[in-house]
Amino acid sequence: MLKKVSSNIKRQKRQQRIRQNIKGTPERPRLNVYRSLNHIYAQVIDDLAGKTLVSASSLELKDKLDSTGNKAAAREVGKLVAEKAKEQGIENVVFDRGGYLYHGRIKELADGARENGLKF
Repeated sequence: MLKKVSSNIKRQKRQQRIRQNIKGTPERPRLNVYRSLNHIYAQVIDDLAGKTLVSASSLELKDKLDSTGNKAAAREVGKLVAEKAKEQGIENVVFDRGGYLYHGRIKELADGARENGLKF
C-alpha cells in the first residue's frame, strides 16, 4: 500500500533544494516568504550573520484589511517589508519563494515589494 506524502514535506524538500543556491549576504540579503492558510509572512535575512534584518506579516495589517489570507493582503505585506527594508538601507535582495510556486499570493507579495523599491 502506498502512503501519501504530505504536501508540506514536499514543499520543504523543494525549499532545501532552492536554498542550496540562494544565500543572503549583507550586501544582498534574502527575502524569505512563508505562506499559511490565513496569513503571509516575509523576512529579510542575512545568512552569513544568521540574523533577521526586517520582517513583516499580515498580522500587522489585520486592522487595515478585511481578510489577511488573500492577494490584496500579500501585496500590502510586500509593500510593508519593502518600506522597512528601505529604512534599514536595503535596496537589493534575493527572493526566496520558500518552495511555493511563483503564483498567486507569492507573486503579489513580490510585486508589492518591487513597487516600493526593492530590486530582485
